[in-house]
Amino acid sequence: MAVPGWLERLRAARKTALVQDGKQKIHYLFEDGKEMAEEYEVKTGQLVSRKWREKNTLGGSGKWQVEVGEPTLPLLEALESELIKESSSNPIFMRKDTLTSFQWRIYNLPYPKEVYSVSVEKEQRCCVIRTTNKKYYKKFSIPDLDRYQLPLDTAALSFTHANNTLIITYQKPKEILAAEDELKKELKKIKATKNGDGDCKIQ
Repeated sequence: MAVPGWLERLRAARKTALVQDGKQKIHYLFEDGKEMAEEYEVKTGQLVSRKWREKNTLGGSGKWQVEVGEPTLPLLEALESELIKESSSNPIFMRKDTLTSFQWRIYNLPYPKEVYSVSVEKEQRCCVIRTTNKKYYKKFSIPDLDRYQLPLDTAALSFTHANNTLIITYQKPKEILAAEDELKKELKKIKATKNGDGDCKIQ
């Protein structure tokens, strides 16, 4: 069975934990040099953010790639974006999970709900958002399902639209929920430093 494979990788990774501002921050360093940083709400255990970083071709640390949560701009990019700003009306695609589902929000989509269709492309292992007015098209994968080698299920997918925001929900399969419970038990074993107590690699 494939599911334990990713869990075993997480267990084998070198982990550092930090509790700060009501969040538990976990930094994973894998054998291949890849890094993953996650933040959880301490009270609820809800995943707030997940990002990845790989070594670049020169062996240095690359940029963090956000998988879950709001994209964070490095200072230089933030300064540049002040000079060359994208239109604030452009659609913004962001993943924000709940305890029982993967969830994506696309802001700045003003069209009524009946304009949208969201489908699962099982062979391509992705979901596709289309609009009948041809104003928006987006293809996105669910990395969690890929890591656990689980199939995509059309019945798990739903969407709603309110306040110019398209909200897409994919119910987590039981295998993922079970694996997340196992991981939470694993993370409780890590001795977390409090804010200011010591060094933590999470940025």
